[in-house]
Amino acid sequence: MKKLTKTMAAFAAAAALAVTGAAPELNAALNSPNVNANAVDSNNDDWLHAEGSRLYDMNGNEVWLTGANWFGFNCSERCPHYLYAGDCDDMLRECAERGINVIRFPVSTELLYEWMNGLAEEVSAGGMQAAYNPPQDVVGEDGTVTKAGTYGSINKDFVTADGMTRVNTDEAFDIILGKCKKYGIKVFVDVHSPHADNSGHNYNLWYGKEMNDHNITVTTDMWIETLAWLADKYKNDDTLLGFDLKNEPHGKGQEGEAAAKWDGSKDENNWAYAATRCADAVLDKNPNALIFIEGVEQSLSGAMPGDYWGISDRRDNSPYIGAWWGGNFRGAREYPIKPEHGTSQIVYSPHDYGPSVYAQTWFDKDFTEQTLLDDYWYDTWAYLNAENIAPELIGEWGGHMDGAENQKWMTILRDYMINHHINHTFWCLNTNSGDTGGLWAGFSYNLNAVTDTSNGTTITWEEDKYALFEESLWQTQKTGKYIGLDHQIPLGITGTGLSLNEFYSNYASTEGSNLDGGTIVGSSNPVTTDKQVDTTTTTKTTATTVSKDTTTTTVTTTVTTTVSSDSDKPDGILYGDANLDKKVTVADAVAILQHVALYDKYGLEGQALINADCYNPGDGITAKDALSVQKLDAKVLAELPEID
Repeated sequence: MKKLTKTMAAFAAAAALAVTGAAPELNAALNSPNVNANAVDSNNDDWLHAEGSRLYDMNGNEVWLTGANWFGFNCSERCPHYLYAGDCDDMLRECAERGINVIRFPVSTELLYEWMNGLAEEVSAGGMQAAYNPPQDVVGEDGTVTKAGTYGSINKDFVTADGMTRVNTDEAFDIILGKCKKYGIKVFVDVHSPHADNSGHNYNLWYGKEMNDHNITVTTDMWIETLAWLADKYKNDDTLLGFDLKNEPHGKGQEGEAAAKWDGSKDENNWAYAATRCADAVLDKNPNALIFIEGVEQSLSGAMPGDYWGISDRRDNSPYIGAWWGGNFRGAREYPIKPEHGTSQIVYSPHDYGPSVYAQTWFDKDFTEQTLLDDYWYDTWAYLNAENIAPELIGEWGGHMDGAENQKWMTILRDYMINHHINHTFWCLNTNSGDTGGLWAGFSYNLNAVTDTSNGTTITWEEDKYALFEESLWQTQKTGKYIGLDHQIPLGITGTGLSLNEFYSNYASTEGSNLDGGTIVGSSNPVTTDKQVDTTTTTKTTATTVSKDTTTTTVTTTVTTTVSSDSDKPDGILYGDANLDKKVTVADAVAILQHVALYDKYGLEGQALINADCYNPGDGITAKDALSVQKLDAKVLAELPEID
């Protein structure tokens, strides 16, 4: 894992970048009449729970998760794909503007193992193009000024103070979460495979595979431990709403122990038993997280007495009933997932595809919604929703726009999900999924085309496919505003989307939404901070010196912050911990510098603001606080705060 060069010169460069490099935006932000308007929501009040087959917020308002998949963290690159071609901020902003309120990010147990054990490596150049070069304005001998970012300004939040060294994969995930929060997008992760591998999804089980870069075989206990660690790390960040425990457990019944099954045993390959154990471990760390449980591939048919898991298949009267990988929930009728924590956080998550992925038998006829229900959907997964047993989220659906049978299937499933409040994440944003293609068609990047709302990336969408998908996004019925899952932050920044509170305060009882094919809510209960926690309001005056051209100006702003007094607040003050991850690293210095330079986008609040004031506490947040954090990381200081 690469670290920043710990020299005072680097500290000074970082501080100068934060102040002088962003002076125009800083002046605008500090002189804004509503300096707190775009501050990141830190109320931790967006957790969801299940009642029957529906999902609700903390005050009982129904929500609908409608989003897409973005793979890459699960692959050998350990980074969402296409960040080598475009800017992450642009991509996430466009996702929000186009109504995607949740993103499913595939990962691997190997990646989580590396994060948990401090083994995260620098994001590779093949995984991400990232630079902010030079990292600050450079004045030549002839007085010519080369502006910061002239030679490289893409994914600039993902580089360290030198403007060229990429952060590690763990830090990259944190940055992406922060960007999702900024745009009102929620996230859940899915363990796509035990090992980091672009084809790892082909492996049957959640254990028994050796990691590619470590001489260690993934075990069931390791899989559980890494997910529980991740749940603990993000238990105070409701951007990460939940955990899909394993992508598509599968295998043919005749494979026996090498295939995932669903029964009442405690066998290691019994997915129902393993998922229940894992759910409890995750909920021990974060009882508010949603737990997404996928199905298996085959179940016993009961065709003949004495049939057992592992028996050879028969041409006629097969002992097994098949399904898509991860799609078979027949075993859940007799053996539902019931953790010790209860079922309020359990969401069943089948995957379903059309004939362009595989010519299943239920596509042999002129299929309709009713034939799909009769021949496959209902007994395999749809009964869970229809009989009010549990919520469902179709974790993967999608495919090629063929103008024929596959497109017909996508339309039927889309309409079924709309009409029956079924949550879903489309597969996928990426164009490089061989079976399905993606919602994105391509990218171009132009450093000289940077605007107020773009970092230079032009994204070309598969507009026909998006148009089919778009109808299934949660939106108001008349004005077509997309509805987010964050109570305070609207989905997107240009007015195409709403926060959850905006919807329930102003739209739910008038035009309603497309949930259940069209619903108007007679009454609702928007979430307010004072309903969640008792608060203490503190006022702090911050004086920041900025340089523009040759004039030095001191700008003073008074920022009023609300500090939560609930149980999620860290015990006491951890000086320097600006990102509230309960440790002090250079990532906190970056957060402080962003607060100073671009308050409207990255302003700290609450406990984070208190922790960040680690240089002469009480004198406000300046670049000197970031410098103190960097000194601590370099062991120039033994502890914080630094008193001068």
